[in-house]
Amino acid sequence: MKYMKLKPLRDNVVIEPLKAEEKTKSGIVLPDTANKERPEQGKVIAVGEGKLSDDGKKLPLTVKVGDTVLFTKYGPSEVKVDNREYLICKEEDVLAILE
Repeated sequence: MKYMKLKPLRDNVVIEPLKAEEKTKSGIVLPDTANKERPEQGKVIAVGEGKLSDDGKKLPLTVKVGDTVLFTKYGPSEVKVDNREYLICKEEDVLAILE
């Protein structure tokens, strides 16, 4: 899949949110229109070059393109590019890499 040209700066991360399929206990699949909450998982599609330390050195990011991550619910900013929704957040808003 080809992604748009969106290059995050510094320690910013671009995430494509994953839509979680929800089921009730009885097995009924709920459509994503039933739950308007923002997803908290996504796939990293772009990362910045890193954060600058106090002495001017560039500190590389821990997350990389292709990682599936958990992030804070309200930390990322929503952006829409080419009719697709993405989230941009600081690396510190990424809580974990899912393996």
